[in-house]
Amino acid sequence: MKNQFSILVVDDNRDFLTGIIRNLKKKFSSIDIIGAFSGEDAIKVLKKESVGVMLSDLRMPGISGQELLKAGINFNPHLCVIMITGHGTVETAVKALKKGAWDFLTKPVDRETLYHTVERAIEYYKLSHENKRLQKMIEKLKPDMQLTCESNVMKLLQEKITAIAATDYSILVTGESGSGKEYIARVIHDLSNRKNASCHALHCPAIPEQLLESELFGHVKGAFTGADRNRDGFFMSANKGTLILDEIGDISPAIQAKLLKFLQDKEVKPVGSSSSRIADVRIIAITNQNLEQKIIDNSFREDLYYRLNVLSIKVPPLRQRKEDILVLIHKFILKSCQELNLDPIKIDPDALEYLSRQAWKGNVRELLNYVRRLIVFSNGKKIDLALIKFIEGEQDAGLKVQHVEPLKYKDAKKEVVDYFSRNYLHDIFKETQGNISKASKISGLERASIQKIVKRLKIEMSDYRN
Repeated sequence: MKNQFSILVVDDNRDFLTGIIRNLKKKFSSIDIIGAFSGEDAIKVLKKESVGVMLSDLRMPGISGQELLKAGINFNPHLCVIMITGHGTVETAVKALKKGAWDFLTKPVDRETLYHTVERAIEYYKLSHENKRLQKMIEKLKPDMQLTCESNVMKLLQEKITAIAATDYSILVTGESGSGKEYIARVIHDLSNRKNASCHALHCPAIPEQLLESELFGHVKGAFTGADRNRDGFFMSANKGTLILDEIGDISPAIQAKLLKFLQDKEVKPVGSSSSRIADVRIIAITNQNLEQKIIDNSFREDLYYRLNVLSIKVPPLRQRKEDILVLIHKFILKSCQELNLDPIKIDPDALEYLSRQAWKGNVRELLNYVRRLIVFSNGKKIDLALIKFIEGEQDAGLKVQHVEPLKYKDAKKEVVDYFSRNYLHDIFKETQGNISKASKISGLERASIQKIVKRLKIEMSDYRN
């Protein structure tokens, strides 16, 4: 299957151009490789084709590489442009980097360097394109009423939820802590025929056992000390609607018996009352415990289990639906900005890629809280790797996000080097107020080397000047 974008190579030297195209076709056989012998021909290609990566010589007759760079980015802001120079200096290439080039290569081009640079550009372009697509998708959603998903497992779950919502049967929702069980329960209510009625949620372990019966069934005045008036419980408050019972596995045997009776006859008898009322309530029970094992242990009633488990939904943990992480990040950025009354904040593709390969053992809840921290400390600016490193540095070691699997040696080494380089230049730029010439003298690095590091790490020099 061909990719939806192509690679364009531009050079007025036909032999060089032919060699580059031949090498790229060997390495990237699934991508169309297009050649152009001039800037004018390249612009014709950019107008007709969806180009994701462009390699261009800097010095060409007619339209120069610098002019082609500007035109290419105007056609496609996400275009990754790799400049090629053969004039023994990188000064011109560095100027191109400042104007939006993604990277540069020097002639003669080493084949492995070519492969590595183009491969990274392809991944960056794909991530940038996906980033834009997801942002558009999230902007069309209602943040509190939509089940957002990209993974097949969640798309199947969405179909199941739609079918279940159309019924009035009791539902048992299971899954790990933080996986979004209550959210799923509320989505079911919003899709059901009861959506215009009340939806209440009760976290059962938070209510002392002696008060839980009153919270559920209500009480009459004088039923116990402090009962100074009649009070409806959750069953009557949710009449014609939905009641979500969170952590149902923690209720006592006595409450289990009363809940079973309600499920059987729909009668609500307030504490201290001799009469009953009928309540039309749909029950959605939630738990992260193994109720079948609790039945074996005689800590949960088997008959209640089957009354609750007429229909069941198991919410998968985030590690089983990694494809959803990107779309959830965008959704949570929008949600958090709305909570803080901020304009939507953008996230760099590099930062998005870093977050997408984390373990998120706390599931959706951990991801949401992490994004909230990013928004709080972003000061209204974009989210990038520097902000992520800052956030993780503020956390205790035990709370840091862990990788799904160990990185390869070269990737781990690159992260360490990048981390050192960023902090090293941060101290020097603070000292020199962002003067690269002075930073060069102090560090012993060439100006061009410092500028390349600044570009690669996306360091904002304006933060250090004046």
